[in-house]
Amino acid sequence: MLQRGLLPDFSAEVIGQTNSIAKAAAASDPSLRDLRRLLWASIDNDDSLDLDQLSVAEQLPDGAVKILVAIADVDAIAKKGSAIDDHARTNTTSVYTAAQIFPMLPEKLSTDLTSLADRKDRLAIVIEFEVSGDGEVGKSDIYRAAVTNRAKLAYNSVAAWLDGAGPAPTPISAVPGLDQNLRLQDRVAQAMKARRHQHGALTLETIEARPVFDGDSLRDLQADQKNRATELIEDFMIGANGVVARYLEQRGFPALRRVLRSPERWARIVELARDLGGRLPPRPDSRALQEFLDERRQADSARFPDLSLSVVKLLGRGEYVVEFPGQPVAGHFGLAVNDYTHSTAPNRRFPDLITQRLLKAALSGTQSPYSSDELNDLAGHCTDQEDNASKVERQVRKSAAALLLESHVGERFDGIVTGASEKGTWVRIDHPAAEGRVVKKYKGFDVGDHVTVELVDTDVERGFVDFEGVRKS
Repeated sequence: MLQRGLLPDFSAEVIGQTNSIAKAAAASDPSLRDLRRLLWASIDNDDSLDLDQLSVAEQLPDGAVKILVAIADVDAIAKKGSAIDDHARTNTTSVYTAAQIFPMLPEKLSTDLTSLADRKDRLAIVIEFEVSGDGEVGKSDIYRAAVTNRAKLAYNSVAAWLDGAGPAPTPISAVPGLDQNLRLQDRVAQAMKARRHQHGALTLETIEARPVFDGDSLRDLQADQKNRATELIEDFMIGANGVVARYLEQRGFPALRRVLRSPERWARIVELARDLGGRLPPRPDSRALQEFLDERRQADSARFPDLSLSVVKLLGRGEYVVEFPGQPVAGHFGLAVNDYTHSTAPNRRFPDLITQRLLKAALSGTQSPYSSDELNDLAGHCTDQEDNASKVERQVRKSAAALLLESHVGERFDGIVTGASEKGTWVRIDHPAAEGRVVKKYKGFDVGDHVTVELVDTDVERGFVDFEGVRKS
């Protein structure tokens, strides 16, 4: 982390400032709405305590549904220019490694006082939008409110319940009416997803490696995949982020937009499609790509995550850019939206905290808390630090993989090529979910190829997993 300009530890000043904070921010503005009675719930990972958002739905008489997304008011405690803020501004993100989590904010805040914690009264920014029966986002509003998380829920158990593969999680059963409300939210999210895909949003199912421990010992790296509950939250966050971007623009405020430009290696995506019997146009076209992805998921669902990973690698990385009033910026190719920012995870990402401060200024009618030059500098810095954090996470994940694989040298594995450039050729295997470099016989390997490799060496300290190419499938 230090080599990449990230701070692994909080300074004495940050610790002292954190220790001086005794309780969560309390309501002081008489215009603040009291929405604590609503059936708010959070859905996150099983072990997550840094809860950034809650959601609830309300059926409207005309058939539309009002969705309310509450975002933790982190700025109410983590003030701009404070020592706490300076640390967050340096790192710009929490860093999630297989060995340890390095939170952007002190845990006393992020997992408690600025978290929308289970059954706690908290201040929030509420993003409200109506969704029609066909998934179109319509009338919207943003305001400050007091909220209470009525049920802390987890993705996997909620998804199993929604799919009819498991019972309702206990926190749902304990809150009268919450089960019906969550089913309503699920129906709306599915409609929103379907509409976005009609406009060319990409359906990608990449596999994320999650460390599994037996006490303090690493036992496995297991693949995490999207499910119905993660999609529910994803679609609501996309909708909320669009509302925020448009709200700031309408009020003449700058915005820190999240963009993904046209794919850097579209020609290789075209080639991948051709190898699988598909056809894509010579110029980037998200709708055509989505149609191809739908066809491949139906034809070969088992290998679809591999294809998704290849497409993600070839699309290139997202970045933060500043949109000033009257100066349009690029949209998000993968989401097929033009208006998109990051605003829904202020405990974990600094761009979201920046956006929250811009929103609060717009709501109160005061000037922007950031100058144009400051925003431009922060956009570049946040993009760079996000990349640095990803590299740290990937390096530690590779050390974890090397630890698990060191007794398997000489064995062969089936995998998929995830990177191929002058810097090297990389392959991901499934069991354990790990990635390594092909150091021998990689000629002819390219992103998306299915290959067989032999493990030739590991180095836990440096995170090296070295393969030798055996054959392409």
